[in-house]
Amino acid sequence: MRNGIAGRTLLFALLVLATSISAYSQVGFMITFGPPALPVYEQPLCPGENYIWAPGYWAFDYDYDDYYWVPGTWVMAPQPGFYWTPGYWAWAGDRFFFHDGYWGPEVGFYGGIVYGFGYFGDGYVGGRWDHDRFFYNRAVTNVNVTIVHNVYNTTVNNITVNRVSYNGGNGGIMARATARQEEFERQRHMGPVEAQVQQVRDARGNRDLRASVNEGRPPIAATPMPGKFNGRDVVRAREAGAPYHPPANRMAGRQDQGNPNPPRGNENWRNAVHPRDLPPMERQAAPNTGDARRDQKAQQQQEKLQAKQEQERQKLEQKQERDDRKQEQQHADDARRQQMEQRHQQQTQQMQERHSQQQQRLEPRPPEHRSENRPPSQERPH
Repeated sequence: MRNGIAGRTLLFALLVLATSISAYSQVGFMITFGPPALPVYEQPLCPGENYIWAPGYWAFDYDYDDYYWVPGTWVMAPQPGFYWTPGYWAWAGDRFFFHDGYWGPEVGFYGGIVYGFGYFGDGYVGGRWDHDRFFYNRAVTNVNVTIVHNVYNTTVNNITVNRVSYNGGNGGIMARATARQEEFERQRHMGPVEAQVQQVRDARGNRDLRASVNEGRPPIAATPMPGKFNGRDVVRAREAGAPYHPPANRMAGRQDQGNPNPPRGNENWRNAVHPRDLPPMERQAAPNTGDARRDQKAQQQQEKLQAKQEQERQKLEQKQERDDRKQEQQHADDARRQQMEQRHQQQTQQMQERHSQQQQRLEPRPPEHRSENRPPSQERPH
């Protein structure tokens, strides 16, 4: 049973990091211009019970120095009692950073961004769990009662409509996390499920979803389910949340300009500054030494080690984010920020070197064959 839980934990951890790599900054590039405003769109019908709404958001593609829209969608909760905390962009002194969303037993801080449909900047009022059944608030969610019978109606008052899509900086939302939200953020979460990760991949590969193409009004604003980008149930944006004009020189100096399939870069982890700059952890191939029992034990050890290493990545990333927020609050100058970046890079490299050494020590070796002349008592233990 423990092995199954460890395997599932590892899978969720890898999915979290896979999404983080596509959304966070790469070494050598800074996002100095903010994402477009949130577009105006309707919510598609909930497809069935226990689906949770994951609002759309602007992600960033470093190959094109361009934001792209990840359509909002209904996602099956990974387990009863879990809610989705949306990700959000935040200004951190001299650049924008993306804070990934996650699943957990309560909704954490998501930058004060008014995503709508129950996410009005603080908490979630679109529904609630009652044991293993999710009940939907029809006042703010689009539910067909002939399909979903677990509904109630609670009016939400005093909602300020704000299409700003980032926290802090010039023109951003000035909300701050409460002590409870900060405590919850430090607790263990589940990252995006596989369907959400695929939603991001599909959105990134769709040229029409780039902000420079749609000017903040994506043709696919929301989907009834992840990956369903076609059909009459797909929702178009009615209008952009605000006029959007990306910097004209955002691609200046890029060697990959004009290349339809530019290299991703940042493959050398020794140049990584933060854990989010590292490539996703590769799942090790199943050992095959010829000894089934040893192979099974080695596989379990690998999964346990990778889950532990992923937790260390996340813990270091959270610590570095707190460092960045503290510097922002203290209005640190460029010299202090540079020193902090150098310290973060050293921490990241030391962690990755330690992880590489741990993985090398864990690599299985072929079993020794028993000599016909050697008594069993002289065999080396496996």
